[in-house]
Amino acid sequence: MIKKLDTLILKSFLGPFIITFFIAFFVLMMQSLWKYIDDLVGKGLDFWTISQFLWYASASLLMLAMPIAILISSIMTFGNLGESFELVAIKSSGISLLRFMRPLMMLTILLCGITFIFANYVIPYANLKFITLYSDIYVKKPAFDLKEGVFYTHIPNYAIKVGKKEADGKTIRNVVIFEQSNSLQDNCIVAEKGIMQLSPDQQYLEFNLENGFRYQEKGNYNEAETEFTRIGFTSFKKLFDLSVLQKQQTNDSLFRNNYKMLSAGKLLHNIDSILALEQLQQQKLKTDFKRVLRYLELPDSMVNLKNQSTAAIQYEHLIPDSMRLKVRQLALNKVSELKNIVLQNKIDNEARVKDVRFHKMEWHRKFSISLACLILFFIGAPLGAIIRKGGLGMPLVVAIIFFLIFHLLNMFGDKFSKEGILEPAIGMWLAIITLTPVGIFLTYKAMNDSALFNKEFYVRYWRKMKNIRSIKN
Repeated sequence: MIKKLDTLILKSFLGPFIITFFIAFFVLMMQSLWKYIDDLVGKGLDFWTISQFLWYASASLLMLAMPIAILISSIMTFGNLGESFELVAIKSSGISLLRFMRPLMMLTILLCGITFIFANYVIPYANLKFITLYSDIYVKKPAFDLKEGVFYTHIPNYAIKVGKKEADGKTIRNVVIFEQSNSLQDNCIVAEKGIMQLSPDQQYLEFNLENGFRYQEKGNYNEAETEFTRIGFTSFKKLFDLSVLQKQQTNDSLFRNNYKMLSAGKLLHNIDSILALEQLQQQKLKTDFKRVLRYLELPDSMVNLKNQSTAAIQYEHLIPDSMRLKVRQLALNKVSELKNIVLQNKIDNEARVKDVRFHKMEWHRKFSISLACLILFFIGAPLGAIIRKGGLGMPLVVAIIFFLIFHLLNMFGDKFSKEGILEPAIGMWLAIITLTPVGIFLTYKAMNDSALFNKEFYVRYWRKMKNIRSIKN
């Protein structure tokens, strides 16, 4: 009998879970597509490259699709069973709600483990491949990537800015082109308008400019021999070689040490390594101070004057007049050097603290998003038993509300952790800490057949309160 009930609840759950999982994943993937659509259009990418890009971009979204699917499917499953009075029949036979939920609890724990394995091993690899592929695609054929008022610097030795682009995508106005052929020569082209297009062989970007000036500087190590020339033009054609900007196969080792590309074990290893650098930095700071302030280790030459009054002790009086200006300058130089050492140490320390914080955030994220599947199950299953409504109506609305709460708390925790307002151990678990009591409360209510979402319960309660008030009056 018990085995048949376990089979019943599993079959009732798996159907909605599979459907909602793929729907949620598809919606999130479309969101990812719209986010990067501007970087894909007009690049001449083949279908395989676009498929790889979308898969790597949406792989991390599977971690969000899993909690959504568990929450919605659990509400739908128990709502359907409650609406058909199967839950009532099961409870009347002496089987508790927790016992009836047990097979789904075990399945959810299994899904938590799968989510963690995916987050720990698959997501880092997908992130690595995504950032590598994205860096290749981003700089491929920039003709359609020139944005108004922004310098485009991906063509070597050039910086291009377009003031305005017309609706046809070709006509450009207020064009500025900076060119640096060597360290001693800077050229600049300024034009009122022009036509931007690709050459027939797709190898060059053509700028057919009108009404402008070309400024040329012929540099020389001797400034007196440097020449500056300004040439006006009514039409000017400028070609940019795009062969260096075709999609390359970038080595992924460039991004391998990023915290988003690491497993939990490697994250902990990196954290230990970064903390070990702090001790080396402190030792280096002491060494730099000793190097600048060498006199700290020498005997005090003013020891015999310390018993005299403060007014009588004038250190500068001990220095010859001819040397005072030089000594002052040397002292200012020492102070400036010490200031630079302290500022650099501060910058290094802040970067190190930030790096450690981001590593800890990513480590906690792998565990918190996995445990979220179980917490949302203990919210969804009791809610379905209390609501006792199946289908995609009321259960879907309630599920979306709770998931939005979960997602917002996740976003707030992530933001607060990044800014250092909360420790990663708290910020990344903020949603879990907040929703766990809610899950316990709803489970308790469902076990006691609460009428928490029954309109008639609140109507009777309101009438009872009105009667009590009328009796007192």
